[in-house]
Amino acid sequence: MDYTLVHYNVMAWEGRAYDFGMANLKSMGFPVDDLEFDPDLVIRGLIMDKVKGNLVKADRFGYIKRVMHGTKMLSTRAVSEIYGRELVDLRKESTWEFLNTLFSVSEAVMFMQMVDKLDQGLVPPELGPLDYTGLYNSEIMAEPERFVEPDPELPLALLDQKEAGKKLLLITNSDYLYTNKMMNHAFNRFLPNDMGWRDLFEMVIVSARKPEFFQISHPLYEVVTNDGLMRPCFKATSGGLYSGGSAQMVEKSLDIHGDEILYVGDHIFTDVSQSKVHLRWRTALICRELEDEFEALIQSHVQKEKLVTLIQQKEIVGDLFNQFRLALQRRTNSRPAQTVAATSMNDQELTESMQKSLIVMQRLDEKIAPLMESDGDLFNKRWGWLSRAGLWDKSHLTRQIEKYADIYTSRVSNFLHYTPFMYFQSQEQTLAHDVHSYSRGQ
Repeated sequence: MDYTLVHYNVMAWEGRAYDFGMANLKSMGFPVDDLEFDPDLVIRGLIMDKVKGNLVKADRFGYIKRVMHGTKMLSTRAVSEIYGRELVDLRKESTWEFLNTLFSVSEAVMFMQMVDKLDQGLVPPELGPLDYTGLYNSEIMAEPERFVEPDPELPLALLDQKEAGKKLLLITNSDYLYTNKMMNHAFNRFLPNDMGWRDLFEMVIVSARKPEFFQISHPLYEVVTNDGLMRPCFKATSGGLYSGGSAQMVEKSLDIHGDEILYVGDHIFTDVSQSKVHLRWRTALICRELEDEFEALIQSHVQKEKLVTLIQQKEIVGDLFNQFRLALQRRTNSRPAQTVAATSMNDQELTESMQKSLIVMQRLDEKIAPLMESDGDLFNKRWGWLSRAGLWDKSHLTRQIEKYADIYTSRVSNFLHYTPFMYFQSQEQTLAHDVHSYSRGQ
């Protein structure tokens, strides 16, 4: 079951998944006894390079900004030498593996730690000649089924939606027994008047087999007993509990289609992109890490303002330097400079002003560099911000969210802070020339 409606303790979950994975690797003969789970080693939105044994952070265009080989961060020069202008292309699944959920963290931590072992020559030769790709393919994850964080507001947020006339559906890849256990634990104690979690939903579909669910019609079964007994059926109806089926079946049985449906999920590929691309459903992405990033952004606000001010100062000095340089260039052809001040200066004054400007910019760079280097450290010291790659640009993860999600938030219960009748609209998308056009009336 995904964690859209059940809030798992992610680090506890990942820690246990890591333990299971390491036990499996140990049984195969890998040297893992000295390794421990490090949850800060990896964040969502990074991309594994399975060929080179690297973990990379890319910007929205796919250009690689930061790289870790094994568990060691590489320098900017090393990143440039290894990748140059190579772009991340997620369609090349033999090379790239996108970590687009929190629950891929433990897998990535194991992979990077084992890359270190492989580089150090500590992988036993009897395991065969392994390269980085072979190492990745040897990791088999076991799915843990524990550790849920309660969110008392979540059932109430859904109750508001239901009472406002919305039809709520639960579509999960988990089987009925697991779904029922988790939902009972996460929902029933917070619902009023002896309601149960099933009372919230117009229809429940388990074992949905997403993402195929959005494209292919699988056999449909009705779950008819509390212990999960099923019988074949050919038509879904409101109030039913089913296994399998398809998204098209949901649309037909409820007589709703396309953008009449808001699909809420936590996985960009399995949930959000497939429902958007194939069915044109509206989509909402749940990204729990936003809460940590938001707090870190607040704490780093003063430092960010200082950094931006220094960069703006450097831009001003840099523009003056360029004006002096252009004035000297034009003077050789007896042409005036762009500014009256530069035109009135002699060659020596222009040269001295350029030298002074360079000194000022160098001093500003000395202040800017450490602030740039530490930007995002409050979220993750290795990778910086989840949503950004560098000071100004968006991360590859953010680009995927923009592309496929109509709205995103950290948890479903955030909708409780709005009425169930709220219509969310996107902010104005500004262009580079907008400010100038408004100020000049063009």
